[in-house]
Amino acid sequence: MMDYALLLRTFLLRTARYYPKKEIVSIYPEGVFRYTYREYYKRVCQLAHALKSLGIKRGDRVASVALNDNRHLELYFGVPCYGAVLHTVNFRLPQNHFVYIINHAEDRILFVDEDLLMFVEAAKDQLKTVERVVVLSHTGKMPQTSIKDIVLYDDLIKDFPEEYDFPADLNENDPAVICYTSATTGDPKGVVYSHRGLILHTYAVATTLGAAESDCILHIVPMFHANAWCAPFAAVILACKQILPGREVLNMEKLCRTIAEEKVTFTCGVPTVWMLLYDYLEKGGWHDFSTLRTIASGGSAVPRSLLVTFNEKYNFPIIQAYGATETTPMVTCALPKSYMKDWAKEDLYDVRSTVGIIAAGLEMKIVNNDGVEVKMDGKEWGEILLRGPWIANEYYKDPERSAVTFADGWYHTGDVGTIDEEGYVRLVDRTKDLVKSAGEWISSVDLENLIMSHPKVMEAAIIGVPHPKWQERPFACVTVVSGQSVTPDELKEFLKDKVKASWWIPDDFVFLPEIPKTSVGKFNKRELRRLYAEGQLMPPKAAN
Repeated sequence: MMDYALLLRTFLLRTARYYPKKEIVSIYPEGVFRYTYREYYKRVCQLAHALKSLGIKRGDRVASVALNDNRHLELYFGVPCYGAVLHTVNFRLPQNHFVYIINHAEDRILFVDEDLLMFVEAAKDQLKTVERVVVLSHTGKMPQTSIKDIVLYDDLIKDFPEEYDFPADLNENDPAVICYTSATTGDPKGVVYSHRGLILHTYAVATTLGAAESDCILHIVPMFHANAWCAPFAAVILACKQILPGREVLNMEKLCRTIAEEKVTFTCGVPTVWMLLYDYLEKGGWHDFSTLRTIASGGSAVPRSLLVTFNEKYNFPIIQAYGATETTPMVTCALPKSYMKDWAKEDLYDVRSTVGIIAAGLEMKIVNNDGVEVKMDGKEWGEILLRGPWIANEYYKDPERSAVTFADGWYHTGDVGTIDEEGYVRLVDRTKDLVKSAGEWISSVDLENLIMSHPKVMEAAIIGVPHPKWQERPFACVTVVSGQSVTPDELKEFLKDKVKASWWIPDDFVFLPEIPKTSVGKFNKRELRRLYAEGQLMPPKAAN
């Protein structure tokens, strides 16, 4: 067979040529912007010419500090198809990490959303390699700034030709995109994605979730976070209609209207978003989810109670998936097997409350502390190890941490899980978040999900805190549903017949208006541990 490279260029050209009428839609506060793949392709070509005019060479890093909209989508293909590397910057990181990743990647150009320019403005004197800042402006106006030699994106590209001869001689293993993890300890770690890895990952998404050209994909996951789980790449490669909600992504009323009016069939998001949506719906929010076919959820586990209620009450069938920045990100997906269709409803929810079965093309093993694979009995715990064609094999310019995480040709995830006889994986915890009490392990994830199944609880995060007798005890941080109240004794009573053992029940509960989150919406347990150590988390009995 032909030695033919898997390049994003091939798929961009196919979509532009054979699906030019399909739509890309951006939602802005003041209105909706629509254009076709024909117009999209012309602007991607103009962008490539602009990169060449700025002296960008193959392999150079070009950064985006941007929301989910059409200009950011142009960068998604324009930069890597040109031969450069797109660095999608997480602007929600602390400023020291924001500066670190731009300097570490050695970004030469920053493409910055007009609404996010303040992040670059605050850091501009610390950015060592940035030569030019380009503003992605949907209003056509230049924000007030002290940054020199700044230009509007549309002004930069407008006079260039609408055709470009994208190089066909790139190596499929050449870098296309780089993302950095949102580190809880140390500096963020860079993960480089190749053209080959992105394309094979797209094939895996399409075959696993049944994504197709007929889909209308709503991009809720930020495009700076693991490539929005690669949904923008998949959407262009498959020629799907795309909806990019920008600043309006957390406006639940507008999100529901958009799903109905644009006939969205496919979307992805983290549980934080689904909890916001659930709260909106419970308060009587308008919705019509009749066109939705696939709702993928990842980042952390969706409480089973929420999974069931969403499906039964609102016809919002969430499918749990699992992955990481290092895995492009899809690893598993919780789709029932064909012969399970006649199973009892509760048994099907048991399957759907896992993170699923390994995607075709990847290898996985779950090993105990001795490196021995655990039994497929759904009981034995172990660390999840992965390898495959869209799994990273190192961190960018970080050999020391690479040697630990990617030892022996496997990606050591740091996630603890079980696998049942059908092959479905259930996450137990992160290795660093397990609570060890009296020599026995307690899963913070399981305990959180049990607490969140209480009808008055919105969110619950568990941390292990020191104990003079038992080494550690679980400490519960809880937010309550708006307008409700609950006591520690009520929650302890609720947990009595639900936990695996009575000693799993937390000794103390603290009630917070909001649980701190990481930049990608996960519970920030490092921050909770800090607040506890400083005496800022006081349970009701201690506060009196």
